[in-house]
Amino acid sequence: MKVAALQMISGPSVEANLAHAHALLRQAAAQGAELAVLPEYFCLLGQRDTDKLAIQEPYGHGPIQQFLADAARELGLWIVGGTLPLSTGDALAAGTPGERVYNSVLVFDPQGQCRARYDKMHLFCFDNGRERYDEARALRPGSAPSLFELPSRDGHTWRIGLSVCYDLRFPELYRHYAAQGADLLLVPAAFTYTTGLAHWELLLRARAIENLACVLASAQGGTHDNGRRTWGQSIVIDAWGTVLNQCPEGEAVVLADVDAAQVAACRLQLPALSHRVL
Repeated sequence: MKVAALQMISGPSVEANLAHAHALLRQAAAQGAELAVLPEYFCLLGQRDTDKLAIQEPYGHGPIQQFLADAARELGLWIVGGTLPLSTGDALAAGTPGERVYNSVLVFDPQGQCRARYDKMHLFCFDNGRERYDEARALRPGSAPSLFELPSRDGHTWRIGLSVCYDLRFPELYRHYAAQGADLLLVPAAFTYTTGLAHWELLLRARAIENLACVLASAQGGTHDNGRRTWGQSIVIDAWGTVLNQCPEGEAVVLADVDAAQVAACRLQLPALSHRVL
Protein backbone atom coordinates (compact mmCIF):
# COMPACT_ATOMS: atom_id res chain seq x y z
CA MET A 1 0.00 0.00 0.00
CA LYS A 2 1.33 3.41 -0.92
CA VAL A 3 1.15 5.82 2.03
CA ALA A 4 1.96 9.49 2.42
CA ALA A 5 3.24 11.38 5.46
CA LEU A 6 2.43 15.06 4.95
CA GLN A 7 4.81 17.59 6.46
CA MET A 8 3.66 21.16 7.15
CA ILE A 9 4.71 24.40 8.83
CA SER A 10 1.30 25.45 10.09
CA GLY A 11 0.63 29.01 11.22
CA PRO A 12 -2.12 31.07 12.90
CA SER A 13 -4.52 31.17 9.92
CA VAL A 14 -6.86 28.18 9.71
CA GLU A 15 -7.84 29.13 6.16
CA ALA A 16 -4.23 29.24 4.97
CA ASN A 17 -3.37 25.99 6.75
CA LEU A 18 -6.27 24.16 5.16
CA ALA A 19 -5.26 25.45 1.73
CA HIS A 20 -1.72 24.12 2.25
CA ALA A 21 -3.10 20.83 3.55
CA HIS A 22 -5.35 20.44 0.51
CA ALA A 23 -2.45 21.04 -1.88
CA LEU A 24 -0.40 18.33 -0.14
CA LEU A 25 -3.33 15.91 -0.09
CA ARG A 26 -3.93 16.51 -3.79
CA GLN A 27 -0.25 15.82 -4.49
CA ALA A 28 -0.37 12.60 -2.46
CA ALA A 29 -3.45 11.38 -4.32
CA ALA A 30 -1.94 12.23 -7.69
CA GLN A 31 1.08 10.10 -6.82
CA GLY A 32 -1.04 7.08 -5.98
CA ALA A 33 -1.29 7.19 -2.19
CA GLU A 34 -4.19 5.32 -0.59
CA LEU A 35 -3.58 6.76 2.88
CA ALA A 36 -2.41 10.30 3.68
CA VAL A 37 -1.62 11.46 7.20
CA LEU A 38 -1.57 15.14 8.19
CA PRO A 39 0.58 16.29 11.12
CA GLU A 40 -0.48 17.30 14.60
CA TYR A 41 -2.02 20.80 14.68
CA PHE A 42 -2.24 20.84 10.87
CA CYS A 43 -5.15 23.29 11.11
CA LEU A 44 -3.57 25.77 13.55
CA LEU A 45 -0.28 26.42 15.27
CA GLY A 46 -0.98 29.79 16.86
CA GLN A 47 0.82 32.31 19.01
CA ARG A 48 -0.12 30.55 22.27
CA ASP A 49 -1.44 27.18 23.44
CA THR A 50 -4.89 28.56 24.16
CA ASP A 51 -5.47 29.81 20.58
CA LYS A 52 -6.86 26.41 19.68
CA LEU A 53 -9.78 26.95 22.06
CA ALA A 54 -11.26 29.54 19.68
CA ILE A 55 -11.54 27.05 16.81
CA GLN A 56 -12.80 24.03 18.75
CA GLU A 57 -15.55 21.99 17.13
CA PRO A 58 -18.09 19.49 18.45
CA TYR A 59 -17.38 15.99 17.20
CA GLY A 60 -19.23 15.46 13.93
CA HIS A 61 -19.70 19.10 12.98
CA GLY A 62 -17.54 22.04 11.96
CA PRO A 63 -15.53 23.49 9.09
CA ILE A 64 -12.32 21.58 9.78
CA GLN A 65 -14.11 18.24 9.93
CA GLN A 66 -16.05 19.18 6.79
CA PHE A 67 -12.77 20.00 5.05
CA LEU A 68 -11.38 16.56 5.85
CA ALA A 69 -14.54 14.77 4.74
CA ASP A 70 -14.78 16.75 1.51
CA ALA A 71 -11.09 16.26 0.68
CA ALA A 72 -11.29 12.51 1.29
CA ARG A 73 -14.33 12.24 -0.99
CA GLU A 74 -12.90 14.53 -3.66
CA LEU A 75 -9.51 12.81 -3.82
CA GLY A 76 -10.58 9.22 -3.12
CA LEU A 77 -8.19 9.04 -0.17
CA TRP A 78 -8.15 7.70 3.33
CA ILE A 79 -7.21 10.84 5.27
CA VAL A 80 -5.95 10.97 8.83
CA GLY A 81 -6.45 14.49 10.14
CA GLY A 82 -4.05 14.69 13.00
CA THR A 83 -4.94 16.81 14.94
CA LEU A 84 -7.81 19.24 15.53
CA PRO A 85 -9.40 20.59 18.73
CA LEU A 86 -12.68 18.88 19.66
CA SER A 87 -14.92 20.16 22.43
CA THR A 88 -15.27 18.15 25.63
CA GLY A 89 -18.56 16.80 26.89
CA ASP A 90 -18.65 19.43 29.64
CA ALA A 91 -18.45 22.24 27.12
CA LEU A 92 -21.13 20.70 24.92
CA ALA A 93 -23.45 20.26 27.90
CA ALA A 94 -22.93 23.87 28.93
CA GLY A 95 -23.43 25.12 25.38
CA THR A 96 -20.32 27.30 25.60
CA PRO A 97 -16.71 26.91 24.36
CA GLY A 98 -14.63 24.82 26.72
CA GLU A 99 -11.54 26.03 28.54
CA ARG A 100 -9.83 22.79 27.53
CA VAL A 101 -10.26 20.63 24.44
CA TYR A 102 -9.32 17.20 23.19
CA ASN A 103 -6.42 17.06 20.74
CA SER A 104 -8.04 14.63 18.36
CA VAL A 105 -7.18 12.52 15.33
CA LEU A 106 -10.05 11.80 12.95
CA VAL A 107 -9.91 9.24 10.14
CA PHE A 108 -12.01 9.69 7.00
CA ASP A 109 -12.54 7.06 4.31
CA PRO A 110 -12.74 7.81 0.56
CA GLN A 111 -16.52 8.24 0.87
CA GLY A 112 -16.00 11.06 3.37
CA GLN A 113 -17.22 9.06 6.36
CA CYS A 114 -15.44 9.37 9.71
CA ARG A 115 -14.22 5.89 10.56
CA ALA A 116 -12.17 6.44 13.72
CA ARG A 117 -11.36 8.97 16.42
CA TYR A 118 -8.45 9.09 18.84
CA ASP A 119 -7.99 11.71 21.56
CA LYS A 120 -4.34 12.20 22.52
CA MET A 121 -3.81 10.42 25.82
CA HIS A 122 -0.41 11.71 26.96
CA LEU A 123 0.03 15.48 27.28
CA PHE A 124 3.48 16.97 26.67
CA CYS A 125 5.23 18.87 29.46
CA PHE A 126 8.82 20.09 29.10
CA ASP A 127 10.93 22.75 30.79
CA ASN A 128 14.69 23.00 30.27
CA GLY A 129 14.92 26.57 31.54
CA ARG A 130 14.76 28.02 28.01
CA GLU A 131 11.75 26.29 26.50
CA ARG A 132 8.54 25.61 28.42
CA TYR A 133 5.55 23.60 27.25
CA ASP A 134 2.55 22.35 29.18
CA GLU A 135 -0.25 21.02 26.98
CA ALA A 136 -2.49 20.46 30.00
CA ARG A 137 -3.12 24.21 30.11
CA ALA A 138 -5.40 23.88 27.08
CA LEU A 139 -5.91 20.15 26.53
CA ARG A 140 -7.77 17.36 28.25
CA PRO A 141 -6.27 13.88 27.85
CA GLY A 142 -8.08 11.13 26.04
CA SER A 143 -8.83 7.87 27.80
CA ALA A 144 -8.64 5.05 25.25
CA PRO A 145 -6.58 3.75 22.32
CA SER A 146 -8.21 3.60 18.89
CA LEU A 147 -7.58 1.24 15.99
CA PHE A 148 -9.22 1.07 12.57
CA GLU A 149 -9.15 -1.21 9.53
CA LEU A 150 -8.26 -0.15 5.99
CA PRO A 151 -8.96 -2.61 3.13
CA SER A 152 -6.20 -1.71 0.66
CA ARG A 153 -6.06 -2.19 -3.10
CA ASP A 154 -3.54 -5.00 -2.66
CA GLY A 155 -6.20 -7.12 -0.96
CA HIS A 156 -4.79 -6.83 2.56
CA THR A 157 -6.83 -5.29 5.35
CA TRP A 158 -4.45 -3.19 7.39
CA ARG A 159 -5.07 -2.81 11.11
CA ILE A 160 -3.89 0.65 12.03
CA GLY A 161 -3.19 2.06 15.50
CA LEU A 162 -3.51 5.78 16.21
CA SER A 163 -1.26 7.91 18.41
CA VAL A 164 -0.02 11.50 18.62
CA CYS A 165 3.43 13.00 19.23
CA TYR A 166 4.23 12.65 22.96
CA ASP A 167 2.47 9.26 22.99
CA LEU A 168 5.64 8.02 21.28
CA ARG A 169 7.39 7.90 24.66
CA PHE A 170 4.90 5.38 26.06
CA PRO A 171 5.64 2.00 24.43
CA GLU A 172 2.78 0.25 26.21
CA LEU A 173 0.31 2.02 23.90
CA TYR A 174 1.95 0.56 20.80
CA ARG A 175 2.32 -2.87 22.41
CA HIS A 176 -1.44 -2.74 23.04
CA TYR A 177 -1.98 -2.12 19.33
CA ALA A 178 0.38 -4.95 18.35
CA ALA A 179 -1.53 -7.30 20.63
CA GLN A 180 -4.69 -6.29 18.75
CA GLY A 181 -3.04 -7.24 15.45
CA ALA A 182 -1.98 -3.77 14.29
CA ASP A 183 0.52 -3.87 11.43
CA LEU A 184 0.76 -0.10 10.86
CA LEU A 185 1.22 2.56 13.56
CA LEU A 186 0.56 6.25 12.89
CA VAL A 187 2.23 9.15 14.73
CA PRO A 188 1.17 12.65 13.62
CA ALA A 189 3.37 15.04 15.60
CA ALA A 190 4.74 18.49 16.28
CA PHE A 191 7.96 17.50 18.06
CA THR A 192 10.08 20.39 19.27
CA TYR A 193 13.45 20.83 17.60
CA THR A 194 15.23 20.11 20.90
CA THR A 195 13.50 16.82 21.67
CA GLY A 196 13.33 15.80 18.02
CA LEU A 197 17.07 16.16 17.56
CA ALA A 198 17.66 13.90 20.54
CA HIS A 199 14.94 11.27 20.30
CA TRP A 200 12.57 11.39 17.29
CA GLU A 201 14.00 8.81 14.88
CA LEU A 202 15.31 6.63 17.70
CA LEU A 203 11.87 6.30 19.29
CA LEU A 204 10.06 5.76 16.00
CA ARG A 205 12.39 2.99 14.86
CA ALA A 206 12.17 1.40 18.31
CA ARG A 207 8.36 1.32 18.10
CA ALA A 208 8.60 -0.34 14.67
CA ILE A 209 11.23 -2.89 15.74
CA GLU A 210 9.71 -3.93 19.06
CA ASN A 211 6.21 -4.34 17.57
CA LEU A 212 7.31 -5.70 14.16
CA ALA A 213 5.00 -3.14 12.56
CA CYS A 214 5.33 -0.38 10.00
CA VAL A 215 5.37 3.17 11.36
CA LEU A 216 4.31 6.35 9.58
CA ALA A 217 5.03 9.67 11.29
CA SER A 218 3.86 12.97 9.80
CA ALA A 219 5.38 16.05 11.38
CA GLN A 220 5.40 19.78 11.62
CA GLY A 221 8.82 20.75 10.30
CA GLY A 222 10.21 24.27 10.33
CA THR A 223 10.07 27.68 12.00
CA HIS A 224 6.53 28.87 12.66
CA ASP A 225 5.07 32.37 12.90
CA ASN A 226 5.14 32.16 16.70
CA GLY A 227 8.92 31.60 16.63
CA ARG A 228 8.69 27.93 17.59
CA ARG A 229 10.85 25.55 15.57
CA THR A 230 9.57 22.03 15.06
CA TRP A 231 11.84 19.12 14.22
CA GLY A 232 10.17 17.72 11.09
CA GLN A 233 11.66 14.52 9.62
CA SER A 234 8.37 13.01 8.51
CA ILE A 235 9.22 9.38 7.97
CA VAL A 236 7.98 5.93 6.96
CA ILE A 237 9.63 2.88 8.56
CA ASP A 238 9.09 -0.80 7.81
CA ALA A 239 8.60 -3.61 10.31
CA TRP A 240 12.35 -4.38 10.45
CA GLY A 241 13.12 -0.78 11.44
CA THR A 242 14.38 0.27 8.01
CA VAL A 243 13.67 3.85 6.95
CA LEU A 244 11.79 3.74 3.65
CA ASN A 245 11.57 7.51 3.07
CA GLN A 246 11.87 10.74 5.01
CA CYS A 247 12.17 14.52 4.70
CA PRO A 248 14.10 16.72 7.16
CA GLU A 249 12.23 20.07 7.05
CA GLY A 250 9.77 22.11 5.00
CA GLU A 251 6.44 21.29 3.40
CA ALA A 252 6.60 17.85 1.80
CA VAL A 253 4.79 14.71 0.76
CA VAL A 254 6.80 11.72 1.96
CA LEU A 255 5.69 8.66 -0.02
CA ALA A 256 6.53 5.01 0.55
CA ASP A 257 5.13 1.55 -0.10
CA VAL A 258 4.42 -0.49 3.01
CA ASP A 259 4.24 -4.25 2.44
CA ALA A 260 1.96 -6.51 4.46
CA ALA A 261 3.92 -9.55 3.30
CA GLN A 262 7.11 -8.05 4.72
CA VAL A 263 5.39 -7.48 8.07
CA ALA A 264 4.19 -11.09 8.11
CA ALA A 265 7.65 -12.37 7.18
CA CYS A 266 9.32 -10.38 9.96
CA ARG A 267 6.84 -11.73 12.50
CA LEU A 268 7.36 -15.29 11.28
CA GLN A 269 11.16 -15.10 11.24
CA LEU A 270 11.39 -13.33 14.61
CA PRO A 271 8.27 -14.27 16.62
CA ALA A 272 9.14 -11.91 19.48
CA LEU A 273 5.52 -10.87 19.99
CA SER A 274 4.69 -14.45 21.03
CA HIS A 275 7.67 -14.61 23.39
CA ARG A 276 6.46 -11.96 25.81
CA VAL A 277 6.58 -12.95 29.46
CA LEU A 278 4.98 -9.85 31.03
